Amino acid sequence: MLKALIVEDELYIRKGLLAMITSLNKEISILGECESVKEAVVVANACKPDLIFLDINLLDGNAFDFLEQTTNLKYNVIFITAYEQYALQALKNGAVDYILKPVDIEELEAAIDKAIETKIEVAQEQLQVVKSEMIDRKKEKLVLRLQEGLQVIEFKFLTHCKSDKGYTTFYLNDGKSYIASKPIKEFENQFPEKNFMRTHQSYVVNLSFVDKYDKNGYIFLKSGEKIPVSARRKNDFVERLLNQ
Repeated sequence: MLKALIVEDELYIRKGLLAMITSLNKEISILGECESVKEAVVVANACKPDLIFLDINLLDGNAFDFLEQTTNLKYNVIFITAYEQYALQALKNGAVDYILKPVDIEELEAAIDKAIETKIEVAQEQLQVVKSEMIDRKKEKLVLRLQEGLQVIEFKFLTHCKSDKGYTTFYLNDGKSYIASKPIKEFENQFPEKNFMRTHQSYVVNLSFVDKYDKNGYIFLKSGEKIPVSARRKNDFVERLLNQ
């Protein structure tokens, strides 16, 4: 009997997935359901599941964050994603698998059968491939949860971000902007370190779009946008800019 954990931030998807798994009558015992990275890490460490149904985007992070924080555990993974670009081809040839939303019960059954037949040690090797792929994607794109749905932003087009009263606005070089209902600190660790820097409590800047920095402590972007640099971040910013 495999011990399994469902990690998915949407309640209706969790419940639907649980119902489908139960109806398939496989040798799987569901240990619990989690909606966030933080919660899933705690439960996984406590229960040590053999199999995890893992959503890509969670309440406080993504699947990569969870994988990174549970390297001490051994488990098999079936990824659940709404985006085809996350359907990594590597998963088709190894111990782990993926299913695109909405979940098809036949695909779910095939994935579960594959997980049951695969040894967890082999799964760990495949997870390393997945992690590498996800790291690359993490460096390229950010997925925002907006009121109207999900918005994919490519970092190379993101000029800067501004946080205000618990909201963060993302500005692109084509003039578009998107507002997410989370403070900037919730996104900071997702920005590629090479080009992005927190210059102020309320700002993250893509150094590729910096036009100049003046003696009064302000950055001017190529678009003309004026952005402050806090006194305690001034030296770090100047050093980063000089080494770009």
